[in-house]
Amino acid sequence: MAEEKKGFFKRLVAGLAKTRDTVVSGMDAIFSGFSKIDEDFYEELEETLIMGDLGVATTEKILDRLREQVKEQKIHEPMACRDLLISTIREQMKTGEDDYEFEKRKSVVLVVGVNGVGKTTTVGKLAGKMKNEGRKVLIAAADTFRAAAGTQLSVWAERAGVEMIGGQEGADPAAIVYDAVQAAKARNVDILLCDTAGRLHNKKNLMQELGKISRVIEREYPDAYLETLLVLDGSTGQNALMQARQFSEVTKLTGIVLTKLDGTAKGGIAVAIQSELDIPVKYIGVGETIDDLEKFDPDQYVEALFRTEN
Repeated sequence: MAEEKKGFFKRLVAGLAKTRDTVVSGMDAIFSGFSKIDEDFYEELEETLIMGDLGVATTEKILDRLREQVKEQKIHEPMACRDLLISTIREQMKTGEDDYEFEKRKSVVLVVGVNGVGKTTTVGKLAGKMKNEGRKVLIAAADTFRAAAGTQLSVWAERAGVEMIGGQEGADPAAIVYDAVQAAKARNVDILLCDTAGRLHNKKNLMQELGKISRVIEREYPDAYLETLLVLDGSTGQNALMQARQFSEVTKLTGIVLTKLDGTAKGGIAVAIQSELDIPVKYIGVGETIDDLEKFDPDQYVEALFRTEN
């Protein structure tokens, strides 16, 4: 297990290399290039952080905190700000004690997100992870809108060694979830993972669909813990933040899964999402295999991001 963690950290360090090249090297150039802490210094820092997709609001929050600390601790040397800045960024990303409550209870996990972000793949990877941890898992293929979704999911279900409940293309997603809930109860399943359709361009349809699915779960399985995970493509930066905002208007999100973080220059988006939306990032993905999805560890992420040597 420790070996697996180490392997993932190495992939994370490699995956965040482009973000490090833009953000960290830019930051370090500012720390070493300025002889005093003044407005120009803060402006340059602001520009660099925004470039790394931390976003304007998060960057302002981080810099306000940095200014406070610089004043309180009477710091005059720009270089002395580096560790302060890193710990301020880390502060924006703390996860709560009960963030993974759904893993300990009988749960239904709704996985939402637009098409193309790696949603179906995430369902498959989560199924594999949870099965390996000794949980009894069932998958519901409730994305009946995208023709290949069910086929793709059945491949992942087979790979993960878990059963799947599906329906015909165009079938009512709520009806599939209904069947899956009955099966989950009958088979004494620990976690029911539901893949859902990702149509954001027509929010009204999506809202009705997710509302209907949630009502089915509440009515048929009131004892289950309901977790709603939004899958976002980390490489789309601020666009991912916009999607998160839109989905949070449609449904109550309890967590974020950030995929495709390998090779992106937009790794700061993990900080922005947590800070601006107050929705915890719970899993991150840095590759294609079943082991490339890990629980999000803010300390590990910040260490990988600000690592100066590879």
